[in-house]
Amino acid sequence: MKDEHVWEAMGKARVVVRDGRVEEVGEPQLKYCPIFDKFRGIRELTCEAIRENMQFRIDDFGMCRADRKLRMRDYLSFGISEIMHTAMEKGMIDAAVIVCEGCGTVVIDEPAMVQGIGGRVSGLVSTTPIPELIRRVGTGKVLDPETARIDPVAGAEKAIGMGYKNIAVSTASASDAKKLKALENAHKGVNVYVFVVHTSGMTRQDAEDVYSNADVATGCASKGIRDVGKERQSYYVGESVPIFGITGRGRHFIDERIAAIGKKAERKPGAKQPDRLF
Repeated sequence: MKDEHVWEAMGKARVVVRDGRVEEVGEPQLKYCPIFDKFRGIRELTCEAIRENMQFRIDDFGMCRADRKLRMRDYLSFGISEIMHTAMEKGMIDAAVIVCEGCGTVVIDEPAMVQGIGGRVSGLVSTTPIPELIRRVGTGKVLDPETARIDPVAGAEKAIGMGYKNIAVSTASASDAKKLKALENAHKGVNVYVFVVHTSGMTRQDAEDVYSNADVATGCASKGIRDVGKERQSYYVGESVPIFGITGRGRHFIDERIAAIGKKAERKPGAKQPDRLF
C-alpha cells in the first residue's frame, strides 16, 4: 500500500502528503485565518504558504512519519485537543476517540498523547497505515491497523467494547454526531461526549443537527455554526474562532479548561475574523 495522507488543511485546501513530502496543494477556500496569523504569522493563505507550513510540521514533529512525536505540550489555550486533554487529566473522560495520520481512528487514554496527536493537526480526510507508528500508539488502540480507516462511530463502539464509560469523540460530520448520540442512548451507563470540529462550509441544516446532538463545536469559518450559536445564545469562548459549549456538559468541559489555564473567558468584540464565513 502506498504511503499517502490526504488533508483538508489550512483554509480547507486539499493537501496530499506522500513519503514525508507535501506533493499536492489545492486552492484554499479561505485566504485569512486569525489562528495562523497569531501563531505562525501567516497573513495570507496562499498555496505556497500552506505547502511551507505543512512541510514544517513534517520536519518539526514528524507528521506523517514513523518517528512522529506522540506526546506534546498544549498548543492553543482553547482547542479541542486541549479541552480533551484537561478533561482527561481531571478524570472527566477516560478515553478520547480521535484521528492520527498513519493510524486512522484511535482510542487514546493518555492525556499527553491526546494532545500530542491532535494538538497540531486537523482536517485529516484519509490516511494509510504506518506500521511502526501504529505499534508506537498501540495496535490495540487503533480501530483498523490494516487500513487505518477513519470512522468515529466505529471508534466509539470500540471504546465501549474496551470498557470505557466516559468517552470523548471528535468528528467533522453532523451525521456522525447524530449516530454518536444514538450510540450513547443505546448503552446505559455510558457517556459519549461529541466534539464537532472542522465546520467551515457546513450547511445550515447540518449546523442545526450539530446543535441537536453535539456537546461542543468549533465555529471555524462556519456561518451556520456561528449563526445557530448566536440564535440559541449558546455559551462560547473566543471571538476570532469561537468554541461553543452546546450542552451543559459541553460548557463544563470548557469551564474546566478555563480553570486549568487560569484565564478568563474574555469577550473581544474587535477580534480578527476569517476573511469570510461560509
